[in-house]
Amino acid sequence: MTFSASVNGDEKLRLFVGFSLAESDRERISHWQKSAFVSERIRPVALENLHITVAFLGPTPARELDVIAGLLESAASGVAAMPLELRRYRQTRSVGMLVFDDPTATATRLAGEIQLNLDRLGLFERESRPWLPHVTVCRFRQAPRLHPALPELGAISPSGVAAYHSLLRRDGAQYVVLHSVALGGRC
Repeated sequence: MTFSASVNGDEKLRLFVGFSLAESDRERISHWQKSAFVSERIRPVALENLHITVAFLGPTPARELDVIAGLLESAASGVAAMPLELRRYRQTRSVGMLVFDDPTATATRLAGEIQLNLDRLGLFERESRPWLPHVTVCRFRQAPRLHPALPELGAISPSGVAAYHSLLRRDGAQYVVLHSVALGGRC
């Protein structure tokens, strides 16, 4: 997928880079969400928005998207499958997430390479804490202190790496893929 020419180069886009998930993995997570989050105070993340964040760039000039796309193409070249294993459910003040182990460290290396190159370009500032492979599965205004049973996912493997535009909406964010690159021979 490529960037739409309808956005001018000076316009700021709320961008992030993430690993996309195969539709079957997103469907299994979505099915689990329906039983795990039944409270009206909890907003499950929509199936189409489930992903693993690599780097949140924030407001970024649209003209930088071609550079970001090139960086993703280069970093993803030749990357094999990246199996991730579900470890636990974790909550922060405003989100619930499924946290994964990266037994081959392939996802961690690729995320680190992307973050480092975005940092070198001045588009991202690396955090001092290590990258945590996770899928945000719900949002809330006040932490409900949930302890849901984990879904039966088995190993998942991200299907691609993508540049996303985060559009803030009254009913929650909508993520639009602006550029994506397949990983591990998957589409």
